[in-house]
Amino acid sequence: MAGNGSSVIIGKPLHPLVSPVAMNETSLSLLQQMRQCPEKEAWERLHRLYEPLIRKWLLRYELQSNDADDVTQEVLLAISKDIEAFDHNGREGAFRAWMKGILVNRLRKFWHSRDRSPKASGGSDMNQRLAELDDPASEITLIWNQEHDQHVLEKLLAIAEPQFAPSTWAAFRKTTFDGLKPKAVAEELGISLNAVIIAKSRVLSKLRQEAAGLVEASSEFLPNV
Repeated sequence: MAGNGSSVIIGKPLHPLVSPVAMNETSLSLLQQMRQCPEKEAWERLHRLYEPLIRKWLLRYELQSNDADDVTQEVLLAISKDIEAFDHNGREGAFRAWMKGILVNRLRKFWHSRDRSPKASGGSDMNQRLAELDDPASEITLIWNQEHDQHVLEKLLAIAEPQFAPSTWAAFRKTTFDGLKPKAVAEELGISLNAVIIAKSRVLSKLRQEAAGLVEASSEFLPNV
């Protein structure tokens, strides 16, 4: 994402993941908010944040559209019920790995309930594909990690934008994604150089705060200061 600003979708209205209360909880990451809020609110936030990503991955494992919808809800419900007990413990990528484990288990349950394991594209066995997805060192896990981080950060950018003045957001976008020098941005926007530097710092600080626990600070998709 940091290398290609055109891929990031930014919404103008207040993002549905953000409630007025959540916007005031500036000391909490989104993960902390989901763990501490009432069950119904946690469910809604999880659904809006992760439903598209989970469904996309389920469709890659031979599920029909209706089945993918049902299993997506099962995955999200399992996460919602267990998220308070989730222990990050400082491990890199802990949350996305935990979520992937739930996804794999639900996929296995889905196919076992049908008493068959279909042949995947190219003739490989579904059990083998799921074992590869379950393997933390596999190539498909690396793809999951990358897609998870990019998806979450795109969502967090959409959450963050309404919380900043248009000039602050423009300064951040132009310096971070468009690759413009702060001096050039200051001249273009008609603001001081110091204002541009502060704007970028404020937005990045907010983004890193919201991403804490969901996306690691070392992620290639998290913009650098």
